[in-house]
Amino acid sequence: MKEKIILFELNEVPWRVLDDFVTERPHSWLAQRLPAMSQYETHAEDTSLSPWITWPTLHRGVSDEQHTISDFGQDLAEIDAAYPPIWDTLVRHGVSTGVFGSLHTYPLPSNVREYAFYIPDVFAAGSDCFPHSIEPFQAFNLAMSRASARNVSTGLPWQKALRLLAALPELGLTANTMVDVGRQLVDERRRSWTKVRRRSYQGVLAFDIFLRQLERTQPAFSTFFTNHVASSMHRFWAARYPDDYESFDYGVEWVATYRDEIAWTMSKCDDMLQRLAQFVRRHEGYRLWITTSMGQAATEAHVVQTQVYLSDVDRFMSRLGFERSDWEVRPAMLPRVIVVLASARQREFERRMSTIQIADRGPLPYKALGDRVFRIHPGAIQNVTSEFCILDGQRIPFSELGFANVGIQDGAGQSAYHIPRGLLLIDDPRQSPTKGKRTQISTRDIAPMICRTFGIDPPAHMRGATI
Repeated sequence: MKEKIILFELNEVPWRVLDDFVTERPHSWLAQRLPAMSQYETHAEDTSLSPWITWPTLHRGVSDEQHTISDFGQDLAEIDAAYPPIWDTLVRHGVSTGVFGSLHTYPLPSNVREYAFYIPDVFAAGSDCFPHSIEPFQAFNLAMSRASARNVSTGLPWQKALRLLAALPELGLTANTMVDVGRQLVDERRRSWTKVRRRSYQGVLAFDIFLRQLERTQPAFSTFFTNHVASSMHRFWAARYPDDYESFDYGVEWVATYRDEIAWTMSKCDDMLQRLAQFVRRHEGYRLWITTSMGQAATEAHVVQTQVYLSDVDRFMSRLGFERSDWEVRPAMLPRVIVVLASARQREFERRMSTIQIADRGPLPYKALGDRVFRIHPGAIQNVTSEFCILDGQRIPFSELGFANVGIQDGAGQSAYHIPRGLLLIDDPRQSPTKGKRTQISTRDIAPMICRTFGIDPPAHMRGATI
């Protein structure tokens, strides 16, 4: 019997959160199945910890010092050739493969028709998908992700929403999901703070579509990426674990409001996993792997009232003296902005950037990501009370340079951030219970483990698995 793997990419969830969830929800699918799973504590060996860095490490079997991926917007052609992601390796060995939302999956590969399905991540520059029937969802998904990066947007991109509505029967959204979405919208009218949950529903909708593609094509290997729990942990760790902090700025009401949000997002994850387990039971040979590329832990519990955004990139670049033909924007996780310069203007851009000060907070943070590619990160500047910049020694209003001081809906800062420790669970109905024993491995071990599962010798660049 040939092995088949569903790789469920549960972004940034640490053992602590999962263990607390199964303890508090003993009737959940995770609580019922966890004792029978192979359990691993993973460790990210990367020099920097961000999902756009640690997931490439897991997918390629090499650390960031080798793959050099540091953000979205980079040209990955040479990197993909030297250190191909696991799905590329499997397809080239004839393993039927489907990809859904894994990071750094845009643009579509030239051999995309060799895949069972291929839906890029939410930072894609376009809505291209394979099969094309999924593109209405991807267009809607990208628009909502851009609009709700920090504050949840209550508006809808109506043209894209109508295209999606017409495509729903083909895409596979279930009646249960639509009822769930309806309840959410009603709940928002009664308890306005629950709008923060809309981020999770993008993952819920995406999962329905993934499961339909899985049922139709039944590839030997598939991925599904979800960020909804990680997003909640960043914002509401302080509500769930207030005792983690020496200094704590949040009030009793804020804690009471948001203390169950992480568990709520985990319950949505549990629903997804239960449905995948049902699929596994119906289809011989499948195994469910649940993994993170790192974890999260407490940082600081400080209220964030405002955050600086570069809301008008056109105005910003024009004010610096650049024509529209001199640059382009690539998708990024806001409030970060990725700008690609024409080769003749790169040094001029760096010189001009070095003259910008934000209020009294110092230089505007930015970083070169490679030839002509720059990341601008004004969001690191928070709770600004004086909305002015200094450019070439001249004091000017935020708006004149394209900045906005945006109020934060929930007041949540980044109360949890990345740590190297993550997890891997393998649910194999044939296995004996492990009684909670957890083996220590590197995230770099996972790609060669997958290769060996399919009888493929790992490529030379991958370190051999340690187990």
